Amino acid sequence: MPRRPTRAVCVFTLTLVCLAFAACGGEDSAKPAAAPADTLIDGGPAAFKARLARLKGTPVVVNQWASWCGPCRYEFPFFGSQAERLKGRVAFLGVNSKDARQDALDFLARYPVPFEHFFDADAAIARVFRGGRSWPTTAFYDAEGDLAFTRQGGYASEQDLADDIERYALGG
Repeated sequence: MPRRPTRAVCVFTLTLVCLAFAACGGEDSAKPAAAPADTLIDGGPAAFKARLARLKGTPVVVNQWASWCGPCRYEFPFFGSQAERLKGRVAFLGVNSKDARQDALDFLARYPVPFEHFFDADAAIARVFRGGRSWPTTAFYDAEGDLAFTRQGGYASEQDLADDIERYALGG
C-alpha cells in the first residue's frame, strides 16, 4: 500500500506551485509599478539638475506645489491635462516644496498627474528655477535646457497655462 505524503510535504509542494505560478505570471499579473505620481523623488538640487540634463532636447515645465496650497489644488488638474496633451513634445516635472512627505503623497493620490515629482523639504530645488518664494510657481525650460521664464503664482485657467507653455517652453 502506498504511503500518503505528510502534511509538511503537501504544504511545501503547494507553496512551490504557488511561487511558480507567481513567477510565470508576466507583467499583466504582476503588481504594477508605482506611477510617478505615487512617489516623491529624493536627491535635492543635484538630482533635479541631473533630471533636467537628461531631458535636454525637450522643453520642460516645472510646477512647484504644496499640499497646503489652495491655488496649487486648483491648478493641478491643468498640469495633468497639459502633460497628457503634450506628451512626447514637452516634459513636466513637479516639485513639492516646504511640505510634509505624507501630506504630499496624500495630495498626489487625490490629484494624480502623469509626471514625476521631487520632494523639496527646504525649497532648495525650487531656488534652482527662482521658485520657493510663492506657491505655486511654474518654471519653463526651453529645449536647450535654459530657464526661459519663472511665473510666481497660480493659473486662473488651463488656457493661460497652455499659452505660457507655447510662449516660454515651445518658443512660439
